[in-house]
Amino acid sequence: MQFGIFTVGDVTPDPTSGRTPTEHERIKAMVTIALKAEEVGLDVFATGEHHNPPFVPSSPTTMLGYVAARTERVILSTSTTLITTNDPVKIAEDYAMLQHLADGRVDLMLGRGNTAPVYPWFGQDITQGIPLAVENYALLRRLWREDAVDWEGRFRTPLQGFTSTPRPLDGVPPFVWHGSIRSPEIAEQAAYYGDGFFHNNIFWPQEHTRRMVDLYRQRFAHHGHGTPEQAVVGLGGQVFMRHDSQAAVREFRPYFDNAPVYGHGPSLEEFTRQTPLTVGSPQQVIERTLGFREAVGDYQRQLFLMDHAGLPLKTVLEQLDLLGEEVVPVLRKEFAVGRPADVPAAPTHAARAARAREERR
Repeated sequence: MQFGIFTVGDVTPDPTSGRTPTEHERIKAMVTIALKAEEVGLDVFATGEHHNPPFVPSSPTTMLGYVAARTERVILSTSTTLITTNDPVKIAEDYAMLQHLADGRVDLMLGRGNTAPVYPWFGQDITQGIPLAVENYALLRRLWREDAVDWEGRFRTPLQGFTSTPRPLDGVPPFVWHGSIRSPEIAEQAAYYGDGFFHNNIFWPQEHTRRMVDLYRQRFAHHGHGTPEQAVVGLGGQVFMRHDSQAAVREFRPYFDNAPVYGHGPSLEEFTRQTPLTVGSPQQVIERTLGFREAVGDYQRQLFLMDHAGLPLKTVLEQLDLLGEEVVPVLRKEFAVGRPADVPAAPTHAARAARAREERR
């Protein structure tokens, strides 16, 4: 099982100091966080893609290419790549290039994006979000798997004999996760192709996450890719830790109360009861995260949001130390207990390339 972190790259004032980091500071902080993720033994670093303030990661491949040059082991991913407002030809080229530069340590999560003004900035209509996601991904798959593509669809100009370059490393495209919070059509898309399904698992009650993952698993089996238990599932989550759980609550409360996505709604206590948000000791985070398996079954990837809501970099790095030293080692051991042999391991380029070579023999 893979453990890692994802960032949305928000530029949010620190409510305890009133200071807002500059865009330069935030971008540099995200790089520092990525390097720290590898240092503490995590498996994955993922960055979001946003094209509107107060977010900075408008070019994930630029950032991930820079991080690839400064790391050796961590898998570089996205959370998410916008399949609706990016041209699938450019996605095919950019992520194949990144795959080569990172020696295969690349996958990506595709999503629609839910910021309405972004769509017209890129010549699209948010009401066509689902059809765009379906058509663009169908083209992206062909671009990575066929040397010459003839294509005609609704949302872009036709292609005739087009070859996307560079070709995927070892002839194996990056593994794709389809990220969604509430769209069954995206769970169906992931299942249809036998790809991974990633549920953000932050804002909604656990029962909602269970329903979405169950739908994906059942449709994965329906489309002939294996049993429901063999479907490839990833979950998100947000945690804030201190060794003293009450100290964690006191420290995190002003960030929660003022966060753009959390604040001015349910209280911190209500939100932690109703959603997977965990604020407390490392042991509480371990117990809560292990409970995810009870809800969705054995799964392959767990990513945590650690740098949201204006938390200063120093605090985020302290959180990563706790995650890497006290939480993830226990989770690795506990998640391995009773894991059925036929449940697939988390996808890596090396394993997928080896399987492709074997199939070609």
